[in-house]
Amino acid sequence: MEVTMAITIGDIVRGDRAVFPPYLYDAYRSTIRRAPRRPLIEVPLTLSELTGPGPAISAVTPEDADLTRNAGTGGEAIGQRIIVTGRVLDQHGAPVPNVLIEIWQANAAGRYIHKRDQWPGPLDPNFLGIGRCLTDAQGVYRFLTIRPGAYPWKNHPNAWRPSHIHFSLLGPSWHTRLVTQMYFADDPLLPLDPIFNALPTEDARRRLVASYAHDVSEPEWALGWRWDIVLDGAAATPFEDQQETQP
Repeated sequence: MEVTMAITIGDIVRGDRAVFPPYLYDAYRSTIRRAPRRPLIEVPLTLSELTGPGPAISAVTPEDADLTRNAGTGGEAIGQRIIVTGRVLDQHGAPVPNVLIEIWQANAAGRYIHKRDQWPGPLDPNFLGIGRCLTDAQGVYRFLTIRPGAYPWKNHPNAWRPSHIHFSLLGPSWHTRLVTQMYFADDPLLPLDPIFNALPTEDARRRLVASYAHDVSEPEWALGWRWDIVLDGAAATPFEDQQETQP
C-alpha cells in the first residue's frame, strides 16, 4: 500500500476550508443537529484501528465489482447498466495501487435495501446495492452496476437527492478511511441539492461529478462513466466528515 493513503478524514476536514464542506451547513438540515458545538477532542486510536484491513482485502474477488448480478437469487438487477471507472491518484498525480474501494447506492427506483428507507419506491430483489474492488498497479478501479435513481429525502419541500454513488476508500489502516459521493454530469437535480452545494466552490463541486465516457461504454451492453479520485493536494476530491453517513 502506498504511503500516500496515510491521511485521515480529520486531516482533510480541518484542511482547505475553500474546498471541503463545513460541519454546519444550514441548508442541509441534518447538520444542524450533527455539527459539533465545542472544539473536537482527539481520541487515541486503538490497535484494531491502526492495523490494516488485511482480511477484507484478501477476500476481494472480481465478482464483488459486479453489482448487476445476485449470486443468491441468480437474477439480474433492473435498470440501465453502467460501467464506472477511474483512477485513484496522489497529490502529484501518481497512481495509488491496492486501495480497497467499497461502494453503495440506491437501486434504479431510488430505493436502498435498508429498513429505514420507507419511501414507496419498489425494491429490486436482485440488487443488493453494494460492491468492492482493489485498484490495480495503475490505480484503476472498475465497477459494473446500474444507474441509481433519485429519491425524496424530506430536507425541504419537494426535496429530491440527485443520482449518486457512495464511495469509501481504505488505506493502510482503518482510520485512513475516506468517504465521498460521485454524481452524474447530466443530472438536473444537482443545482437543487444542498449536500452537493455545501461545497464552497464550483471547482470543488466539479470534482465530484463523473463524465460520460464513450470509450468506456460497451456496445449493446452498458454506458461508461469516468471519475478520478485525488487523495490530497490542490486538486483533491472533496471527502465527507466521518459523521456524515446519511445516504
